[in-house]
Amino acid sequence: MDVATFKQNNRSMWAAGNYDIVAERILSVGKRLVSRVGVRQGEEVLDVACGTGNATIPAARTGARVVGADLTPELFDAARRHAADAGVEIDWVEGDAEALPFEDESFDVVLSTFGCMFAPRHDLAAREIARVLRPDGRVGVASWTPEGVIGDFFGAVGAHLPPPPSFASPPIMWGNPDHVRSLFADTGLELAFELNCVEFQFDSVPEAVDFYETNFGPLVKARELLEPQGLWGAAHRDLVALYEEHEGDDGSLTFAGEYLVTTGRKTEGAARV
Repeated sequence: MDVATFKQNNRSMWAAGNYDIVAERILSVGKRLVSRVGVRQGEEVLDVACGTGNATIPAARTGARVVGADLTPELFDAARRHAADAGVEIDWVEGDAEALPFEDESFDVVLSTFGCMFAPRHDLAAREIARVLRPDGRVGVASWTPEGVIGDFFGAVGAHLPPPPSFASPPIMWGNPDHVRSLFADTGLELAFELNCVEFQFDSVPEAVDFYETNFGPLVKARELLEPQGLWGAAHRDLVALYEEHEGDDGSLTFAGEYLVTTGRKTEGAARV
């Protein structure tokens, strides 16, 4: 599979299901990231792989001028509805995290909430983030960690899928500080890291599994691929077993989704990347 085909498949994957209802469960992360980075009124802000606007809209609420870019413009209908409800204006742009359609040093702040981690070539996405950031600009990225429950989720499903092409790095590696340091080496970004969690709650394990199998694009597409081959049952059972590890005595499900927050500032003397 070549890069173009992989990206087209990615676009189709995130357009499948109902990502907007999935994103509702992680709204708090975008708000926290905007606060952590300290987005201010009048700043130029870019949200990379913005989805339906979880960080884009809170950034715009500060009075910043915000652009949301995503490879999957099918998500923009929901994003526009949310922006209208919030009373903010945002420029929604179809754009690839590995080749952002913006000039060098265009933004004071670049954000990404569980977004740029899914670009296959991590080094290119990181360099694009650094390229469009102005000197003394700030970056904030939230990514699921390999060690957390979401990391286990991707591992449980991925074990039943064909291996990715050699050029595609595992998305979950964006949750590893050493990996992220290597990505931004020589870009002039001074980085800091912290761990945080978002809590997920469901009435039962079957409810949670059905929710993700129905709405979460990567799982919808995995099922479409595996079910005709008679292979979906094993993946489904592994997902059930994962969630049962966090099942309460009353049958409800609560688990913490651990994520890494990467923040950074671009030094004034940084060379262009």
